[in-house]
Amino acid sequence: MQPIFIGGAWPYANGSLHIGQIAALLPGDVLARYFRQTGHPVLYVSGTDCHGTPIAVRAAREKTDPAELAGRYHTAFSDVFRRLGFSYDHYGRTDDPRHIRLVQDFFGRLLVNGLLEERPVRQAACPVCHRFLPDRYVLGRCPGCGAIARGDQCDACTRLLSPEDLLDPVCSVCGTPARQEATKHFYLKLAQLAPALERDAAANLAGFRTNARQETRRFLREGLADRAVTRDLDWGVPVPLDGWEGKSVYVWIDAVLGYLSASQIWSEQEGRDWRTFWQPDASAWYVHGKDNIVFHTLILPALLLGAAPELKRPDHIVSSEYLTLEGEKISTSRGHVIGAAELLDCCPADAVRYGLLANNPEKRDADFSLHAFVASHNGELLGAFGNLVQRTFAFVWQYRDAVTPNEACDHALRRQIEDAYRDCGAFLDRAEIRKSLERAFLLVRQLNQYFDREKPWQTRHDDPTACDRTLATCLHGICNLAQLLAPFLPFASASVRAALQLDGPPGWSYVACPCGRILAKPEPLYPRLTETGLQAALCCQARSPRLQSVR
Repeated sequence: MQPIFIGGAWPYANGSLHIGQIAALLPGDVLARYFRQTGHPVLYVSGTDCHGTPIAVRAAREKTDPAELAGRYHTAFSDVFRRLGFSYDHYGRTDDPRHIRLVQDFFGRLLVNGLLEERPVRQAACPVCHRFLPDRYVLGRCPGCGAIARGDQCDACTRLLSPEDLLDPVCSVCGTPARQEATKHFYLKLAQLAPALERDAAANLAGFRTNARQETRRFLREGLADRAVTRDLDWGVPVPLDGWEGKSVYVWIDAVLGYLSASQIWSEQEGRDWRTFWQPDASAWYVHGKDNIVFHTLILPALLLGAAPELKRPDHIVSSEYLTLEGEKISTSRGHVIGAAELLDCCPADAVRYGLLANNPEKRDADFSLHAFVASHNGELLGAFGNLVQRTFAFVWQYRDAVTPNEACDHALRRQIEDAYRDCGAFLDRAEIRKSLERAFLLVRQLNQYFDREKPWQTRHDDPTACDRTLATCLHGICNLAQLLAPFLPFASASVRAALQLDGPPGWSYVACPCGRILAKPEPLYPRLTETGLQAALCCQARSPRLQSVR
């Protein structure tokens, strides 16, 4: 079957992960799990973005080494992803020496191929901080829309910028007006690559989400400008040329090449060929927020076209819109944020996954509220799926001595189960995560309705055979829900499969519940949550010294 490569965006090692970032990344894990269940070879990678000025400045402020700071966040990120059940095949970091060598190799190839050009430039500098100011440390007004913007991108209109483009630029550290000083940098000739990038985009746009198609077309229509690929900064991938000491490869090249270096490091560790997932016949999925669209639809393809044109370029872009919190933009600086680790400390991982997937910002911004989160958990996870499993298992445990009955699935329910595989799979093939999850829960409701309609609490007296048929049908349905929901709810699915003694990994086709098996003693899949309890727990977490030290 077709090899599937999935790249999850690399979180930046300058702050704790919050629910908005997790909402953008979770679809990658759902897709990786789904494609594995359907039999595709899958390579799913990501890592921590460790380089750049913000990390260097923060490390200096905390009187620590940038590598130590990045390592602290890398450990924290890895723990959050582990607790949430992310099934990365490799989770790396951009300060890995193997990654650094690959970035420097790409830099050399681009230079040999005539796609890098050295240019004298005047760059923003701060006379008070006594440093050149990389893009994110210059603030000013966007020349396009007039909004306050950083020197790399305007969040208001998504225009790519350079610090020299800004009007009234100031140092974002101390607020001093920036001045221009002479330096030199290499520029990537994006304008020269534009025709090839246009052809590449035209061939792949069908696999992009709507926001990615629109954004990519707009940038190509407006014309691509050459872009600096080096920065005056020690903390980063060193420019591999004599006379360029103290300069690093710009972090936006460094980070997107992490997908390739992570694949190669995985290959070394597992003894498998990474090229399988980077060949033209593979399918390449990239999962991230909408603020990273251009870096995946134009910048990464430009680097591959310029240095390794034989490698697979992105043909599926899963770019989420923004997640707001209680009707307002998430802001770590204002403290209007829920950390991923804090939420995991208060409720099960499946609850976090379900809450962020059922309300995922796929096509438009979505809002996270504790009220809606608790209501969907109690109503769907606990009240629908958990209730179906609990009452079926408890009935078998109490009235059949925990032995699963030897009866076939009701024909009408079996058709509904098979329809669910077809529909859920079709949605996931298009990265329509919410619709697939909703379709799976339609089957949950159908099985609950069947249980109520057949009344096994009555037929166990009047017609024991009919009672067995009802329980068997529900058990067959639960077996299949454990597969259908495994990409979304891996922990509950694994628990159900273990209770039913199902062997092997979950697949993606109808499976019968084993007969005559002894069920484990039924335990509730999920606890009941309360809004006041969750709010109180989150407030306690926010005040804890442990979390304050992480921040």
